[in-house]
Amino acid sequence: MRPRVGFLGTGWIGRHRMAAMLATGAIEAAAIADPAPECLAEAAALAPNAVHVDRLDAMLALGLDGIVIATPSALHAEQSIAALSAGIAVFCQKPLGRSAAEARAVVDAARTTDRRLGLDLSYRHTAGMQAIAPLVRDGALGEVFAVDLTFHNAYGPDKPWFYDPALSGGGCVVDLGVHLVDLALWTLGFPPVQAVDARLTHAGRPLRPGEVEDHAIAQFTAGGAQVRLACSWRLHAGREAVIEAAFYGTGGGAALRNVGGSFYDFIAERFDRTERAELSDGADDWGGRAAADWATALAANPRFDAEAERFVASAEVLDLIYGR
Repeated sequence: MRPRVGFLGTGWIGRHRMAAMLATGAIEAAAIADPAPECLAEAAALAPNAVHVDRLDAMLALGLDGIVIATPSALHAEQSIAALSAGIAVFCQKPLGRSAAEARAVVDAARTTDRRLGLDLSYRHTAGMQAIAPLVRDGALGEVFAVDLTFHNAYGPDKPWFYDPALSGGGCVVDLGVHLVDLALWTLGFPPVQAVDARLTHAGRPLRPGEVEDHAIAQFTAGGAQVRLACSWRLHAGREAVIEAAFYGTGGGAALRNVGGSFYDFIAERFDRTERAELSDGADDWGGRAAADWATALAANPRFDAEAERFVASAEVLDLIYGR
């Protein structure tokens, strides 16, 4: 019998992840919940047999095997812990919590209840990073000593809660930088992080109380690598987005880059001095792979996967960037 999964939050991302999970054939969409009628209607078109509920408590009462959480960030930790405590596996949108303490509490709940916990760190699943990560880990690039991370979004979030630090946990760093910090740590094998330094600004000036950053520059050491992060909202970037993760070693380099300002199309290249070779060409439907993998894994084994312990590592780095 396929695991019965509820979908809490069915906006664009929630529906996209639902479609990716259902396409695996591994799970059944048993319940959906969203306060917006139009989002609920679109989700119902994907899962016509799913029960409609209006809150998490009602979803927990259905005896589900898993819940997918795609709600505002302030709710992620509380809702994840509630589901896990009810014996239900969780797949959550990033961030897992607004702070490392919240993220750690979710992972602790998953370990205690022995339920699978997944987090939508989707950039790991691009074809480009699947090609680059083995080069780094196998030593094909030599000793990696520098990592450059960039995520500029020329727009910005369209919901007010993103701009309230109490609800979001921060600005562009927790929204965009979390993906790239995780990408660097995951690729490098989660080495210890030290010497974190950051400058966070809003509208070109230091943050004032009650504001979140719309531009950030940070650096830290991860093992033997010096990592530099730049991210922003609404930067005059000349394109919709600038996204890059570049790894430079003593024997070569490699980088994942978005194509033509796209949020979705990426190429990966390997560098040898002035020469470059293509590792992936951008033809890659990667966005739902983390969700699909969780659904498949849930069907095979709903018990806690120790890899979830790694989710706290990136949250700890973000805390240091924020000076927490």
